[in-house]
Amino acid sequence: MLALAHIGIGAALAACGPQDTGQPAPDPVYRGIETRLLDGDLVEFRVTMTQAGGNVAVERYIECAAAQYALIRGYGFTRHLRTNVKEKGGVWAGDAVYTISPSLPRGLRTLDAEVVVQNCTENGIPTV
Repeated sequence: MLALAHIGIGAALAACGPQDTGQPAPDPVYRGIETRLLDGDLVEFRVTMTQAGGNVAVERYIECAAAQYALIRGYGFTRHLRTNVKEKGGVWAGDAVYTISPSLPRGLRTLDAEVVVQNCTENGIPTV
């Protein structure tokens, strides 16, 4: 009896999640990056995309933009401060603020810009 209840719960939970249709997920469509220098080393990034599949893809797109921007400005590191992501009508939008720095900044969410840009290139994620 207990085994049947367990199977029933598993089936119910599976029905709530995304269904595997056997088809590969569509590739994300990257629709653009806007950058805005807020103050000295503080930069805001805004991105839009479709077929993101969730917040993580949008956050990675922004991370790629931030890392490339740091390299363009002659800096080697970024530090993430905040990110907001929303979806409306299939269009995902994200905005984030990062600091850029010539040396490894304090904080937990720091990125080595060269490593991040290389990873983005390998994964087909555009940068600035």
